[in-house]
Order: sequence, then C-alpha cells, then structure tokens
Amino acid sequence: MKNYIFMITFIIAFVLIGQSCKKDNASAQKDSALFALIGQTGYTYYTGTPGITAGVGNSPHGFERVRFNAIAQSALDSLGKLPVGNSFPTGSVIVKEIYTSATGTNNQFAVMKKDPSSSVAGNGYEWAEFKTDGSVTFSTGKKGDACISCHSISPNRDLIRTFDLH
Repeated sequence: MKNYIFMITFIIAFVLIGQSCKKDNASAQKDSALFALIGQTGYTYYTGTPGITAGVGNSPHGFERVRFNAIAQSALDSLGKLPVGNSFPTGSVIVKEIYTSATGTNNQFAVMKKDPSSSVAGNGYEWAEFKTDGSVTFSTGKKGDACISCHSISPNRDLIRTFDLH
C-alpha cells in the first residue's frame, strides 16, 4: 500500500512539474513575441508627436512616450484618446517607452496586446515589461497581476491610463 501511495504521489508530482515547465515555455514564447512587436513599424504616437511626457498624479512609469499600432489607432477619437467606456479591438498593441527623464534615455518598455483568447491574458491583455536589451522585467506569465488594479481605476478606457495621466 505504501508503494502504491508513493507511486501515485510521484506521478502527480511529475505531471505538475511538466505542466509548470509547459506554462513557463508558453510565457517565454509570448514574452519574445511581445518584445518583437516593439520594433515593428506603423505605430502612431499618442498626441501625434513622439515627445516625452511626464506623468501626473500617481503615474508609476514617470516619463514616457506611448504609441499605438494601426488596430489600436482605429479606436481612438479625433483627440487621439479612447472614449470612456469604449474598448480596443483584438490585436491592438500599445507600447510604452519609459525614460529616465524628459530628456533622458529610454530604459524600459511596457507592452500590452489585446488578445482575450491568449492563455496568458489578464483582463483581455497580454502584459509584459522589458529592458531595452530585451530582458524581461515583467513576464506575460504573470497575467498583469501587478498592473490590473491600477489600470482598472476610473475612468474606464479599456485599462489604458495614459489618456488620463499624461
């Protein structure tokens, strides 16, 4: 009987470890895919200009530039903002370039991709942050767990705070 319990315990542990590795690999692939999106062309900067803006209030990222892919851009109004209560379409990508100061260097990227069907989506988005060399500082595997509470603050602009903090 003890051998039977040991074997069952061993099999369960093996399956759990295998699933954990599978999830880590999926996150690493998603992280790489999101980092690759940073270098794509066709983005439009928030407010139409690539100027660095300082955050107001409780903006945790400080100095930034934000850009939207064409899919996300299609949801913005004539002022370049997502109207309160509206949502970005699936496939929207928002890239935040984070700077050390208004005239400083880019030291980090935060990326959100609207993909509600993704295995690593948190509230409909894949979330990740990277250093400029591509090293991951916040993985998609965390499903935005450290981001969603702040990004959910009113007014509701589909979890994008830039419109109200910059």
